Amino acid sequence: MKREQKQITGPLKRIAMRSAFLLAAGMSIASVPAHAGVDVSIGIGIPPPPRVEVIPVAPAGYVWAPGYWDFFQGQYVWRRGHFQQGRPGYRWTPETWERRGDVHHFNEGHWDRDPNYHGDHHDDRRDHDDHHR
Repeated sequence: MKREQKQITGPLKRIAMRSAFLLAAGMSIASVPAHAGVDVSIGIGIPPPPRVEVIPVAPAGYVWAPGYWDFFQGQYVWRRGHFQQGRPGYRWTPETWERRGDVHHFNEGHWDRDPNYHGDHHDDRRDHDDHHR
């Protein structure tokens, strides 16, 4: 028995093509090592000054990640600050914009070892986690 094949057209074809693209993109991203960093330099205008945020009292075990300007779809968009679960022995380094000559460079937020941390124990498995959480 021979199966009849039908060609997908119209909106369904666009959905199928987008799904295939996203699947392929996801597979290629999955093959990137977890410790890979992102270094972005694009020629765009100066980011606006940071907004003033009222920081609420932190829940136990959480740290504040301040808001920052993100460049999204051709314009700067404010990403509000939020709490994220802390990592013993590490400190959060927030997202920043840095001027390098005539270019503004975006630095991703990330966890750095806290040189002042003197805890009783340390989970070495976390050393191998993705540097950018």
